[in-house]
Amino acid sequence: MKQEYKGISNGVMLNAYPDSIGSRLSDTIVMLKKPELQDVFSFFYVLPTFFNSDLDRGFSIIDYNLNNELVSDEDLKALHELNIRLKFDIVLNHLSVASPQFNDLLKNGTESKYKDFFINWNTFWEGHGKMNEQGVVIPKDEHLQKLFMRKAGLPILKVRFPDGTEQPYWNTFYQKIEYNHIDPVDLSNIKGLNHANAESICSEINLAIGNGVELSSLDFNELIESKKEVLDIVESKRSYLGQMDVNAKSSLVWDFYNETLCKLKGFGCEILRLDAFAYLHKEIGQSNFFNTPGTWEYLDRINQIAKKNNLKLLPEIHAEYGLHLHDQIAEEGYQIYDFFLPGLVIHTLETQNSSALINWAKEIIKNNFTCVNMLGCHDGIPVLDLKGKEVGGNYNEGLLADIEIDSLMNLIIQRGGRVKNLYDAEGKKLSYYQVNATFFSAIGEDEQKLLLARAIQMFMPGIPQVWYLDLFAGKNDYEAADRAGSGGHKEINRTNLSNEEIEAGLKRNVVINQLNMMRIRNTNKAFTGSLIIKEENKDYINLKWEKESDFAHLKVNLRALSFSIKHKFDGNIEELIF
Repeated sequence: MKQEYKGISNGVMLNAYPDSIGSRLSDTIVMLKKPELQDVFSFFYVLPTFFNSDLDRGFSIIDYNLNNELVSDEDLKALHELNIRLKFDIVLNHLSVASPQFNDLLKNGTESKYKDFFINWNTFWEGHGKMNEQGVVIPKDEHLQKLFMRKAGLPILKVRFPDGTEQPYWNTFYQKIEYNHIDPVDLSNIKGLNHANAESICSEINLAIGNGVELSSLDFNELIESKKEVLDIVESKRSYLGQMDVNAKSSLVWDFYNETLCKLKGFGCEILRLDAFAYLHKEIGQSNFFNTPGTWEYLDRINQIAKKNNLKLLPEIHAEYGLHLHDQIAEEGYQIYDFFLPGLVIHTLETQNSSALINWAKEIIKNNFTCVNMLGCHDGIPVLDLKGKEVGGNYNEGLLADIEIDSLMNLIIQRGGRVKNLYDAEGKKLSYYQVNATFFSAIGEDEQKLLLARAIQMFMPGIPQVWYLDLFAGKNDYEAADRAGSGGHKEINRTNLSNEEIEAGLKRNVVINQLNMMRIRNTNKAFTGSLIIKEENKDYINLKWEKESDFAHLKVNLRALSFSIKHKFDGNIEELIF
C-alpha cells in the first residue's frame, strides 16, 4: 500500500551514485524503505553513472540511456512509489570519446555526419594563431592569455582520422591515450619484414607500451627502414578516453539536447543540473568560461527546452563570490548552487564566529535566492568560491578574507585533504580550486561538530542536499585516492558503503540524530515559511522558521558546540538538545 507523502516542496535531497550503497541502485532503495529513513528525503540527486559513461565517474557520458549494470526500470518505479523526486545531470559541454557521435567521427573523418558536432581546435583558431611543428595552431598571445584552463597545457586531444592525419579536438577536461599491443599479423603487409622480425618488433613495442616508454625512441637496429610503417600501425591502433567539448554552434548538438531532456523527463526527472555549462560557449578573444552574452543566450535556449519538459534548471558553476555570477544567475530566474556554505560552516565551527555565515544567510533572504545547499558532495569542499574578485577596476569583497580562506584550506589539508589546482595555457599554477576531503574528516572527525554542521545546514535557506557518505560520518579514503593515481584526488570522498555498513551505521547515534534532524526539515511546513534571524553575539546562532502556527527554532552556542532544536508541527511540540 502506498504511503501518504509527508514531505514538503523544498524537502531534503539525498545525493549518491547508483552504486554508492551496496552494488546497485536497488540497494539504495532498500535503504530508503527502512523505518529509520521514513519521511527523511523528498528528492534524490542520482549522479550520472545512472547513464552509460566511461570516465570521471559518470561525467564522461557515452549516452543518456539507463546503465543497466546499475539501474533498472523497476528502480524508477520504486522511487516514484516512495514519492522521491529525481534530480539528474546533463553534461552540456562535452561527451565521451566513446559516444556514438565521436565514434562516427573517428570512423569516417571529414565524411562524418558529426564532423561539426565537436570542435576541431585548428579550425576554430584558423587565422588567429600559428601552426606549430606538431600540427597544432597556437593562438595569438592576446587570446591565449585570456583562456580559462582546467588543466596544464592546451585543452586538446589529438585523434587519428582514417586518412592518417592527426586532428586536435577541444578537450577541456579529462583525457587519456592508450597504446594497444600489436602482433605479427598487424605487420604482415610491411614489405621485407619476415615473421621472425615481426615477432621481434612486436615484443619490443609491447614491452615499451607496458613500461610507458616513448615509442619514437626505440632503436629498430637493422630494421630501421620499417620503423615509420610500424609506428604508423601502432598509432592507428591506439584508443582514447576523454571528454570532448561539443560545438554548440551545430544544430545537431541542439537536436541532441532536445532528445536528451525529453528522455530524462521520461525517467522522472524534475530538477536538471547543468554540469559545466559555463564552458559551452566558445568565442575568439574571450576566456571561454562564462562568455557573455553568449552563455546567457545558450542558457536561455536550453531553458526553453526544459520548460517544454517541465524541468527546473540548476546551473552548476564554481566562481569567486566577488564575481557575483550567482547574483546574475538568480536574477535570470534560475536556482543557484550554494557552494559557499561548506566553507562557511567549517569556518564558523573552527573560529566560533558566526558573522560570515549569518551575513550570507541574510543575503540569501534579501535577494530571495532559491538554492540547493550542501556540506559535502562528489567533488571537493569549495574554497575558491569564497574569495573576492577585482571587477572593472574595483575589488568586490569575498565572503571570507583571503587570509581566512588560506587558513581554512590549510586546516583541511592538515586533516588529510588533497588539493586540486587550476593552470594557465603554459602550465603555470594559478590558484587553488577546492580541497578534496570528506566533510567529516575536514572538521577533524568530530561527531558533535558533524551534528551541529548538519543542524546549521537544515536551517539555512534552500533545499539541503546530503552526501550519503557524510550522513554515515565517512572518513577520508586515502587508499582509494592513491589507487586512482594522479587524477584520483576526488576518490577520497567516494567510498562505496556495503549493505552491512549501512545496517551498522543506522545503529550509530551520529547517524540516527542526523536522520531525526533531516526528518524535521523534510516534513515541518515551517520551512516553507519565513526565516527569522535573531541577532546574537558572534559565538551564537539563533534561527527560527515560522509558518502559521508551525515553527522550527535552532539555538547554537558555538563556544560549547552545543545546540537545541525546538519545533511545532501539527500541534505537537518537540525539543531536541545536543
